[in-house]
Amino acid sequence: MINVSSDEHGIIPDSLREILSKWKPEDSKDPKKNTPKFLYTVPNGNNPAGNSLTAERKREIYELARKYDFLIIEDDPYYFMQFNKPWAPTFLSMDVDGRVIRADSFSKVLSSGLRVGFITGPKPLIERIVLHIQVSTMHTSTFTQLLVSQLVHQWGEEGFLAHVDRVIDFYRKQRDAILAAADKWLSGLAEWHVPTAGMFLWVKIKGIHDVRKLIEEKAVKDKIFMLPGHGFYIDSSAPCPYFRASFSSASPEQMDVAFQRLAQLIEEPL
Repeated sequence: MINVSSDEHGIIPDSLREILSKWKPEDSKDPKKNTPKFLYTVPNGNNPAGNSLTAERKREIYELARKYDFLIIEDDPYYFMQFNKPWAPTFLSMDVDGRVIRADSFSKVLSSGLRVGFITGPKPLIERIVLHIQVSTMHTSTFTQLLVSQLVHQWGEEGFLAHVDRVIDFYRKQRDAILAAADKWLSGLAEWHVPTAGMFLWVKIKGIHDVRKLIEEKAVKDKIFMLPGHGFYIDSSAPCPYFRASFSSASPEQMDVAFQRLAQLIEEPL
């Protein structure tokens, strides 16, 4: 597994290009060369960083996939939670030679308890995925599938997209509330970027090499529940100055109090 650097606009194509430069394009035909076989990405509202790939970067990445002949797994559960329209084009919409497998989810826009999604891609690859499912989980809950099917058929496309707009409006207000709390209490102590999709704010605390003790011990004792960033790293033992804050269900008042308390803890000696 190889980590590719990213910023607020998602995967950095130059970082991916540098990694791939270790091989020649024709090496993909030689199994002994051990070239990358696929790129996995959450292109919108990435968990935990909250970043989203731009259309330009997607096109660059797709061309690299064609050049070095690897697949793209486009895991996009937050596609229907993009705050700005028009929504960014998908990798699947750019695919001209059957190298993109796309995963969508109803869980984020209907209910987190409804673990139902769908996969789109080249038929030969989808058939292999189906075989793996048949010898593992078999399928998601039949009741859940029926419930979602009846709901979306009753709504139709227009009704579903109207519901999506209401969900987006809710999460946009939640995002604005957490940004207001961050601006109020964490300015000068931390830095972050404005998420354009999803439900997460990725915060880097200044002057602290590793936030593990701050978030897992001091913050928890003060009833502040965030996730330290090291848990999202390939090497979870590595120090990390980031933490993830979710704005999915907390009220604006709770966000304000949480960041006020956190600011006080940051200023205390560890």
